[in-house]
Amino acid sequence: MPSYSAPVRDIAFNLDHLLEHGALSLPPFNELSADLLEAVLDEAAKLAGDIWAPLNASGDRQGCQRREDGSVALPDGFAEAYQAYAEGGWNGIGVSEELGGQGLPEVVASAVQEMLHGANMALGLCPMLTAGAIEALIHHGSEEQKQRYLPSLVEGRWTGTMNLTEPQAGSDLSKVRTRAVPEGDHFRLFGQKIFITWGDHSAAENIIHLVLARTPDAPDGNKGISLFLVPKLLVNDDGSLGQRNDVVCASIEHKMGIHGSPTCTLSFGEQDGAIGYLVGEAGRGLNHMFTMMNEARHKVGIQAIGVAERACQHAASYAADRSQGRTPPARGGDACSIDQHLDVRRMLLSMRARTDALRALAMNCAAELDVARHHEDAERREAAQARADVLIPVVKGFSTDQAIDITSLGVQVHGGMGYIEETGAAQLLRDVRIAAIYEGTNGIQALDLAGRKLQRDSGTALTRLIEEVRGVAEQLAAHSALAGHGKALGAGVDDLEACVARVLEEGADTETGADAVQAYATPLLALTGHVLCAWQMGLSALKAWSALEAGADDDYLRHKLLLADFAIHHWLPVGRAQRQVMEAGFDSLLALDTSRL
Repeated sequence: MPSYSAPVRDIAFNLDHLLEHGALSLPPFNELSADLLEAVLDEAAKLAGDIWAPLNASGDRQGCQRREDGSVALPDGFAEAYQAYAEGGWNGIGVSEELGGQGLPEVVASAVQEMLHGANMALGLCPMLTAGAIEALIHHGSEEQKQRYLPSLVEGRWTGTMNLTEPQAGSDLSKVRTRAVPEGDHFRLFGQKIFITWGDHSAAENIIHLVLARTPDAPDGNKGISLFLVPKLLVNDDGSLGQRNDVVCASIEHKMGIHGSPTCTLSFGEQDGAIGYLVGEAGRGLNHMFTMMNEARHKVGIQAIGVAERACQHAASYAADRSQGRTPPARGGDACSIDQHLDVRRMLLSMRARTDALRALAMNCAAELDVARHHEDAERREAAQARADVLIPVVKGFSTDQAIDITSLGVQVHGGMGYIEETGAAQLLRDVRIAAIYEGTNGIQALDLAGRKLQRDSGTALTRLIEEVRGVAEQLAAHSALAGHGKALGAGVDDLEACVARVLEEGADTETGADAVQAYATPLLALTGHVLCAWQMGLSALKAWSALEAGADDDYLRHKLLLADFAIHHWLPVGRAQRQVMEAGFDSLLALDTSRL
């Protein structure tokens, strides 16, 4: 597989021009400089490209192995690569300095996450889950729990997991059966969890499992679920590690992709019960876990963008080297590499334009999270959180759907060689396919947008965002060289406004509203993603053109204009077609007899 080069230039363009380093004006980051952030990105790129990326293919081939004692052996080099990451202080990059972290903005932490996942998605999953565990403990852990567990998690000496799913309880967590029996100041847990990412390994000294379970007197349904902290190795009062807890890896899942990531079935309480500690309030475990899941959903979108970036690089490198056919007579009729054929160029341009657009949108969301957490004005924080809440299902759902298509195009660019595992193109498709499934399937993300997020404020947060998008469309329309972009983006905004209004109106019907929201959710998510990505590319075009007019002689900026043109005129129309899908209604969905399928 060709080497991976982190997209530092494009990340810097987003920070400098689209976000204008807004995070640096927030109180915790006042002493940071743009030069320091640039140095951070450069060092992260070295870690990703030099240490993590070379293990991607070998980790996929070797996979993980469960030992007889219930522990897991990682692919060769993974533990050392993780240690290089932890020893470099990268695990705490977005954690406050008061908690032992680096105290950098979330938008920078997210950019680093993209690099790591682009280099090695299977390995990148480990710190991604740890970040969620840290977030959950910061918000819901007791002071004793924070003091005992957070320092080692932030340093990366310990890692974290999220234990939700059971064989009978997938997306419907109300069916969780794992039991937590009280015993003094702790609980004994009994049950089984499946699909636990990095559920066991030896890369870190300890693993902190966050587990959903029920106490004996808990009511049925979601209100009976509590959250428990279950260490792999018990932690003594002095912070040293004690005996092995009663939790083991019962098996490793045999997966389509991410073979280097140990996805475990964990068994709690095969002997006396796994010792666990209540986190937060009893009966509010699902609410507490959503703190972790919300963090993870944004990062899954980032993860998918990282893999899409690698697919772009992989396909472009192959297309430049592969000689096949000739150019048309009008262009010389010479023997050529396949990147001279317009159909291949269409695929390469589509892959690159979409990847850059998805990155810009994900970084925009991360910047809103920074404002929501750190702005001095409470009203501004609230507005930023409302916008981030709307953006997260789009970043997760739309980015992962697009990344699957982008990596599939990467296989297509390779032709028959793409279907052969040795070229590495197929691995990227296999790996990223899970991203549309875990942390809430993309159907759930669509329902979150069309149902929970739109209905709770009557669409106010999304409407305000649409107004901002329309403002960029008007700027483009007023620009002599970009007026066509403005007209096209404005038409997309009209479609989105109409579809949001439709979902709000039909969703309010007491009899058919729930069906309407379900039927329209996925088309609405796709339309929203297309319009918001076109918005970011339109803004990119304005910024690039301004820099060129100011005298910059930069091929990157000229290329940015080309990508914006493709995204707005060739890709946005695909999303706009979702309005026709929604206007067709959903009678066929209701009338379907699934037994005849």
